[in-house]
Amino acid sequence: QVQLVESGGGSVQAGGSLRLSCAAMPGVTSIDLMAWYRQGPGKQRDLVAEITSNGSTNYADSVKDRFVISRPNSGRTMYLQMSNLKPEDSAKYVCKIGFRRVLELWGQGTQVTVSS
Repeated sequence: QVQLVESGGGSVQAGGSLRLSCAAMPGVTSIDLMAWYRQGPGKQRDLVAEITSNGSTNYADSVKDRFVISRPNSGRTMYLQMSNLKPEDSAKYVCKIGFRRVLELWGQGTQVTVSS
């Protein structure tokens, strides 16, 4: 049963933009945290950005001032607006949701490829 739906990945040239979205299905309630991670080939999965239930955000240093995470109206959909993309941003981007304090869900991931 799919509980997180991600979309928005694709291929873009360096300097371009993409917007990723992650939507939780209605059965996912009391969301505490929504986050994006990314994992390149042969690399570990790293946090890109996260947003808490009160709207606080946190970004990896490598994406500060280029990426913006949002969760309109504290709903079940989260966005990651990525601008000025660089080849090193190429990775599989995976959505994670923490809910009901102790539970978490991971998405399937969406591929982002940035060419120079």
